[in-house]
Amino acid sequence: MKTLLIAITALAVLPAAGALAGDDCHVPRGAWQPREAVMQAAAGLGWHVEKIEADDGCWEVKGRDAQGRRIKAKLDPATLQVVKLRHRDGEQDRKRDRGGATPVAPSVPPANPLFQNGTPPVVRVN
Repeated sequence: MKTLLIAITALAVLPAAGALAGDDCHVPRGAWQPREAVMQAAAGLGWHVEKIEADDGCWEVKGRDAQGRRIKAKLDPATLQVVKLRHRDGEQDRKRDRGGATPVAPSVPPANPLFQNGTPPVVRVN
C-alpha cells in the first residue's frame, strides 16, 4: 500500500518539476521582436553577432563583445533587454582563439623585489 501511495505521489509531482525547468522568457510568440531588431540591439551594445536563435522562449545571441571576449546572451523577445549574459573566457576558448599567433613577451619585467637586476630569485628557508 505504501509503495502505491509513493508511486502516485511521484507521478503527481513529476509534471510540476518539468514545469519549473521551463522557459526563461514568458512572451507569446506574436509579441516577439524580429531577428533584425535583435541584430540592431546587439550592435548597439557593441557586440559582433555570430549566431541568433530562439532558445527557452528567449532570443539567444552568441558572438563577441567590444573587448573581443566570447559571449552568450539571452534577450527578452518583447523588450530586447538582456535577461542572461555569460562571458566565455574558458581555457578551451583561449586554446581555440590562439591560432598560429606567437605569444609576445613583455618588454619590461614586472616590478617585484624578488627579481632585481636580472638575477634569479633567492629562496631562503628558515
